[in-house]
Amino acid sequence: MAKKSKKKNDNLKALPYMLPALISMLIFTVFPIVYTVYIAFTDYTMFTNGSPKFVGLKNFVDVFTGPFKDVFLPVLGWNIVFAVLATLGTFFLGLIVAMAVNNHNLKERGFYKAILIIPWALPSTVAVLSWQGLLNGSYGAINNLLMHLHIISQPIEWLTDPNMARLSIILVTIWLGFPYMMNVCIGALGAIPDTYYEAAEVDGASKWTQFKKITLPSLARTAYPLVISSFAFNFNNFASAFMITEGGPPRVATQFAGYTDILASVNYKLSTQFGRFDIASTISIILFVILASMSYFQMKKSGQFEEVE
Repeated sequence: MAKKSKKKNDNLKALPYMLPALISMLIFTVFPIVYTVYIAFTDYTMFTNGSPKFVGLKNFVDVFTGPFKDVFLPVLGWNIVFAVLATLGTFFLGLIVAMAVNNHNLKERGFYKAILIIPWALPSTVAVLSWQGLLNGSYGAINNLLMHLHIISQPIEWLTDPNMARLSIILVTIWLGFPYMMNVCIGALGAIPDTYYEAAEVDGASKWTQFKKITLPSLARTAYPLVISSFAFNFNNFASAFMITEGGPPRVATQFAGYTDILASVNYKLSTQFGRFDIASTISIILFVILASMSYFQMKKSGQFEEVE
């Protein structure tokens, strides 16, 4: 009883120090989540007069089978493709660069590491907006350079053609994200004992075999959780999806989403441009469920929840 009483008194003493953090969490995290869930079950829009009415699951039905189906399903498909390609691209490019600069025979590797970290060090907003200018079809530096080198004869419509716009966004996202994966892989590669590779060379294993049997398995335990978090980030990567093309080029079938819009940018448009707070909140909940389910499944399949003995 004395120990329980002492523990209770210690908790009470610590409470005043924890209150600022708890209050901040309630205001900026808990309350917005609760309010979003509440709005998703109402008819709240910018035209709502008085208190919004409870409509149950109507908004969810509208998203999956109703008038918003033609917006949600195509955007969700592109959203998954974008997140997967951007995540795999950043990881493998980061791994390739990490293996190159991790070569002990490369005397200038510290300099190269400093140069390659620049995309990650730049403010993302500045970097993304600079790419918007570089990819401009009329006066962009990339088209001007390619035409000056006689590689192309006509400007490439990087931002106005649907397929090229999507490709451009994926490439920009990879450029912005690979330094992070490079640092992760450099740390993981440094933790692999050299004796593994020496033994493999003695056994006559090729470089490709060493990469498959030693490098990738050793990286998996360290890098896999970070790859999952990178996938979740790219799934909601509003900056790349919206700031370069503003979701365009537009779709003929709907005004709510363009060809490069992801669910996060669609939510932004629904809230700020069209005042459909009910549908935006509904998509937010669906988005959370999708991300949580994917992350849990991938972490479980990779054995991240298993205890290390």
